[in-house]
Amino acid sequence: MSLLIKNGTIVTAVDEFVGDIFIENGKIAAVGENLPQHADEVVDASGKYVLPGGVDQHVHYSFDYKGERVRGFETSNAAIVGGTTTVIEFVNQEQGKGMAETIEKYDREEFSKLAMVDYSFHGVVCDPSDELFAEIPTLPSKGISTIKLFMAYKGLPFHSDDEAVFKALMAAKDAGVTVMVHAENADVIDYLQKEYLRKGETGPYSHALSRPPLVEVEATQRAIYLAAMADAPIYIVHVTAKGAMEAIRNAHNEGLPVYGETCTHYLVLDKEALAKPNFEGAKYVCSPALRTEEHRESLWQAINHGWLNAVSSDHCGFNWEKQKHMGKDDFTNIPNGSPGVQDRLAILWTYGVNRGKISRQRLVDLFATTPAKINGLDHRKGHIGVGYDADIVLYDPKPTSIISNKNSLHGVDFNIYEGMVQEGKVDKVFLRGKLMVDNGEFIGKMGDGEFIPANAFGLCYQERKEKQAVGV
Repeated sequence: MSLLIKNGTIVTAVDEFVGDIFIENGKIAAVGENLPQHADEVVDASGKYVLPGGVDQHVHYSFDYKGERVRGFETSNAAIVGGTTTVIEFVNQEQGKGMAETIEKYDREEFSKLAMVDYSFHGVVCDPSDELFAEIPTLPSKGISTIKLFMAYKGLPFHSDDEAVFKALMAAKDAGVTVMVHAENADVIDYLQKEYLRKGETGPYSHALSRPPLVEVEATQRAIYLAAMADAPIYIVHVTAKGAMEAIRNAHNEGLPVYGETCTHYLVLDKEALAKPNFEGAKYVCSPALRTEEHRESLWQAINHGWLNAVSSDHCGFNWEKQKHMGKDDFTNIPNGSPGVQDRLAILWTYGVNRGKISRQRLVDLFATTPAKINGLDHRKGHIGVGYDADIVLYDPKPTSIISNKNSLHGVDFNIYEGMVQEGKVDKVFLRGKLMVDNGEFIGKMGDGEFIPANAFGLCYQERKEKQAVGV
């Protein structure tokens, strides 16, 4: 089966031109102007931008918080309708089980049957034992090249102390496994939470007050020091605070392999949303907390200059009415996280590209190309080039609409971007050459997605390897 996409404006991380893409057997076989190939099917992309399918390196489809679980891969059509064709799921290690064993169980029982996008995995450390640290170097043989540790959430199973972070860095570095951390000071947060509850300030806004920017800044700098002592790369997920971004930027400028991402909601939403009446603020409870305009503008500057190198959704589908309300009288019991995978491209296009904050090439880099490189998927994903999977998005820049939960496929009862303007529209999406979205509507089926094994020694190892090669 062959397909020819003609006359679209092809955008990659490095260039933009009007041209054609010839697809054969699910792979990109040729890219150029006025391609002479004859195809079984021809799609005219005139007037539309042709982008590589997005790679969202930060999603939660299996997360459990205090006994409440998010919506799973049965809602992953929301990702592909939003232009994301590959997601990387965080799987929490089950107590008493290995990380790979836990992931294989979820893949076998759930993901492989339900996925409507391609997917890969991060392992999340929940049992920092000697057995776990011994397992880390074996993960790449299972197609897993990234692990995550939570420095936050004191008292919960997925909290890791400094010793665990350091041991993970030491175990991972020679195997090319990238260590990611959620950087917040767990002890300070725990103290502040108890103080606000003691004073009777139990509502969602206290979530932001108990997680001020400095708890993120301190933990980010501490994580950087731990990585430096281990002589290992480190990746800081969902950066929100100006000071944390500056710590990453400064460390990288000093030659340390330190990297970070931010997320779409931190670019456009304000912490005052947590003060909305009638418990509406609970919809915006995520960690780290939303910040102010000063921090948002610093993040736009950071992604434009490459100080942060990816924008993820941190998609986490808890219902407001049923699940968020478990914290009605105690903000510490509100499940953290909000849905967002469907709106990532729309937010970046509307409030980034169309507001002059980033270029289209930069959007592609943040949305697809660099996330694929970070996670060892760039042999197949994140770029429009010969030999890559034919994951293609046709984006029509002309329509204007309003984001609404009525049009969202994430399976929960709210959208944090409700009422915001969306400029442009995802028109068609191809996954490995198969049309999955047509005129903005999902036409694929469950199980169309497949597991993509990740390669070790992703982007975060490149500078380290270069230094070792020259004996630095």
